[in-house]
Amino acid sequence: MSISMYAASVPVLTQMLDSLSDVLSKAEAHAVAKNIAPEVLLQSRLFPDMFPLTRQVQIAADFAKGIAGRLAEAELPAFEDNEQTFAELQTRIANTKSFISSLNVAQFTDSETREVVLRPGTPKEKKLSGQAYLLNYGLPQFFFHVTTTYAILRHNGVEIGKKDYMGAY
Repeated sequence: MSISMYAASVPVLTQMLDSLSDVLSKAEAHAVAKNIAPEVLLQSRLFPDMFPLTRQVQIAADFAKGIAGRLAEAELPAFEDNEQTFAELQTRIANTKSFISSLNVAQFTDSETREVVLRPGTPKEKKLSGQAYLLNYGLPQFFFHVTTTYAILRHNGVEIGKKDYMGAY
């Protein structure tokens, strides 16, 4: 039995975007309850050379739309990376989910063998099959940034756990 590229991507991305949205809601509520300025959490990072929470969420959203869009051969929407508030990050996640949900199963037909070109025209250009892109590059990158967002919030005392990270499945 095989699994479709659509099934291995869109539902997984959607589940984790939902959980990302939920942990951000809990973070915002935590900031209010503890009288913490929201920007303290939004600009928090695990180590000085890592991106802050806001950028982690932006990159997670970018990977989600990129994975689904490239596999479906759809034009990717452009986001400006200018979010500064929890509400703006929630909008970014909602826009990403809207784009992903607009793609249909048929668009993913034969996407496992479709060539995906990363950083085209640059010295870092890399060509992968759709399956290698999804399993070996896209999903690991996406999960890294979702996990780092979770870790930043947990490190800052937001009461979230594994169930929050996993979301509804």
